[in-house]
Amino acid sequence: MSEAIVAAEVPGATVPGVSGARQFWRRLRAQRAAMVAASVVALLVLVALAASLLTALEGQDPTTYHPALIDSARGGVPIGSFGGLSGDHWLGVEPQTGRDLFARLAYGARVSLGVALAATVIQVVVGVVMGVAAALGSGWVDQLLSRITDIFVAMPLMIMSLALLAIVPSSFPRTVLVTLVIGFIAWGNIAKIVRAQTLTLKGLDYVSAARLSGWNTWHIARRELLPGLAAPVITYAAILMPVNISVEAALSFLGVGVKPPTPSWGQMLTAADVWYQAAPQYLLLPASALFVTVLALTVLGDGVRTALDPRAASRLSVGTGRRREAKAGKEETA
Repeated sequence: MSEAIVAAEVPGATVPGVSGARQFWRRLRAQRAAMVAASVVALLVLVALAASLLTALEGQDPTTYHPALIDSARGGVPIGSFGGLSGDHWLGVEPQTGRDLFARLAYGARVSLGVALAATVIQVVVGVVMGVAAALGSGWVDQLLSRITDIFVAMPLMIMSLALLAIVPSSFPRTVLVTLVIGFIAWGNIAKIVRAQTLTLKGLDYVSAARLSGWNTWHIARRELLPGLAAPVITYAAILMPVNISVEAALSFLGVGVKPPTPSWGQMLTAADVWYQAAPQYLLLPASALFVTVLALTVLGDGVRTALDPRAASRLSVGTGRRREAKAGKEETA
């Protein structure tokens, strides 16, 4: 069986006459790991969006202290088994304060995912604008914007974020501040990718035809270039999401990110580092949430990259078809 026939029979293959969005969805559905990761991400987003409803069902909130649930004689360890787990506290309570862990995890998901998504949007917008402007600008404009981009690429994200977050007054909303700092520092790489892709697209016939038709630069960028930039931009944005979640958690862990009483997974890890023996669930729950989220987003990002790359999707389709052929052959032999 030829590769073309195999590809035509595999769900993830390119099918003539089918729109680009449907082609992408077919290729993504052909990857089981990516679909599982997408389901996990969808569940996490649902928990973040419905945090207030879920905690209302539990009857708790993330900021209320419950001193009666803390054993002061043992240094603040929760009373009861598994960190105070009960029907009123689905995942137990926080040492020393007695705050509900499920409520703090749910609201922490809202903060972590919200900061990561907003920072990614800022990075994409700034990177696309700078990359397209550099590629379409005159020689000195390209040189100037490229050097500015190089400066931001060379900036160490964590060190610059620590410095900026430390000098900004505490009255500024920390969630917004963390989002702005991450977003406006780490856009350099996507700007370089967009610039390189735009330079390639500039030389294509349909862009030259649009220029000869009298279209201005803005119209060419919006109508002809941006659709061609969608695939690499979406691919890189999918990779940025888990990175930004890790950065937000690290900044909160170091004490310069989101401040109490606003819950954050990184902030919970900071407070849990002295309780890993007496109340291990206080450390394991936010650490597990971070691990699962970053892993799911990373796998999903890799699946999106494969689905947007026809060559990678074709290799995946042919490999899947050959495995099906081999399996069918074994069944016939048996």
